[in-house]
Amino acid sequence: MLQVFVYSDSLTWGIIPGTRQRLSFDARWPGVMENRLNQQRPVVRVIENCLNGRRTVWEDPFKPGRNGLTGLAQCIEIHSPLSLAILMLGTNDFQSMHTHNAWHSSQGMTALVSAVRQAPVEPGMPVPPVLVVAPPPIDSPKGPIAPKFAGAEKRCLGLAEAYHALAEELGCHFLNAGSITAASRVDGIHLDADQHLLLGEAMAAKVASILVLPAA
Repeated sequence: MLQVFVYSDSLTWGIIPGTRQRLSFDARWPGVMENRLNQQRPVVRVIENCLNGRRTVWEDPFKPGRNGLTGLAQCIEIHSPLSLAILMLGTNDFQSMHTHNAWHSSQGMTALVSAVRQAPVEPGMPVPPVLVVAPPPIDSPKGPIAPKFAGAEKRCLGLAEAYHALAEELGCHFLNAGSITAASRVDGIHLDADQHLLLGEAMAAKVASILVLPAA
């Protein structure tokens, strides 16, 4: 059984846009991905570590514990051996209390990749390859969440390109989620249920191309 670690925020946690409810595992993209990869027989186990509001390397001034760098290396240690680590963060870097742009977020993602690779795993356990996923660009924020993301649609411009460049520089795999789906039609930030399905299917294909799946 190959273990795939997913480290992300509310886009992956599966918040239902416009609510505080959560999609079921089978409906959010990691569940869709796991189910697609295991259609013939169980070969992959997905481990989710997704926190609403998580940034790449910054704290939320109103909610503690949203710095994605804090504790990441220990998460890798806890769940090892891992066959792949998927990092999909960045959206919350552009909340209105920050002044970050795509370059800043890419530097945060670079630090996360380094943390994965320097995690104190047990001797003989592999350092997992890393798949960097650029989240879909933020659309015009709508609904109750709009003040939190005011102006984010401008600050996030160029994120996919910046992540692609860092992935090439660091030797990571890369996927641009924005080439698969836009942000939610409801709030302009998260993913609607049909978008989770699209992304999960695309992620399954991408992960299958990275992993050496056990022979039948």
